[in-house]
Amino acid sequence: MIRHLLKVSDFSKAECEKVINKSIELKKNPKKFTSTLEGETLLMLFEKPSLRTRISFETGMQQLGGHAIFYSIKDSPLGKKENISDTAKVASRFVNIIAARVFKRQDIWDLAKYADVPVINMLDDFAHPCQILGDFQTIKEKKNNLENMKLSYFGDAHNNVTYDLMRMCAILGWRMDVTCPNAPEYSPEQIVLEEISDLSRGTGAEVKVVHDAKEAARDSDIVYTDSWMSYGIPQEQEEERKKAFMPYQVNSSTMKAAKPDAIFMNCLPAMREYEQTTEVIDGPQSIVFDQAENRLHIQKAIMLFLREKF
Repeated sequence: MIRHLLKVSDFSKAECEKVINKSIELKKNPKKFTSTLEGETLLMLFEKPSLRTRISFETGMQQLGGHAIFYSIKDSPLGKKENISDTAKVASRFVNIIAARVFKRQDIWDLAKYADVPVINMLDDFAHPCQILGDFQTIKEKKNNLENMKLSYFGDAHNNVTYDLMRMCAILGWRMDVTCPNAPEYSPEQIVLEEISDLSRGTGAEVKVVHDAKEAARDSDIVYTDSWMSYGIPQEQEEERKKAFMPYQVNSSTMKAAKPDAIFMNCLPAMREYEQTTEVIDGPQSIVFDQAENRLHIQKAIMLFLREKF
């Protein structure tokens, strides 16, 4: 059976942990895996740009002995000249894995529906599973386990990163406070809240949306934020969004309200003095560059898992 990774909850708790553990092993012993995907090809379809995503996937595939193809669909969108089902079926005849970074969730869902090879979601408007698996690898490395923690997210919660962070916390049985402005355009979608409720029912997780930043920060093990101006948001909205999100900026007061050994995370790119202050992101509790590095290792583990190489 072909497996895809479209959102982090496509993997069970055991599978998430298995992939994270393999990523840690790959990081420690990269030379052990230099021919694991020898002769295999990854096709990367990019509608939205990303420095970290492209470099980590291309480098990762090369380090595993395979080959990666970058193909921009920015100027020739999926489903326009050729429908997505035909694109998926043709590409499946040429390559072993398809990865796509797109604007719309339906595009990645359609790719997976018609592809005969594993499809990896490199990001859409609904999920960012590779980022979140890499994030939780980083948390495990810093905290030595993934048991019974609280993660607090600050800022734009109508957001793919937020959604998959919520899913992962629900899968692991964690506490999570999602703190954001009290407005629909900045809050999680109802379909996500319903999924989180279902996931939490079996794990005892407590994932909730709050609007008090101090309440969210209290007793947190991990403080997390993301860009206020993600790709695709019109520049003319910047001042309006900055005004709405400034009460949720992560600053020294936020970090003081969290646990003394709390870590700060941002999936990058980051704008200093916007979603977080310079003092925080460049401070001793920040692990953003370890977080970024682990994208390389987790991408490799995901590809090996989907290709049934471990």
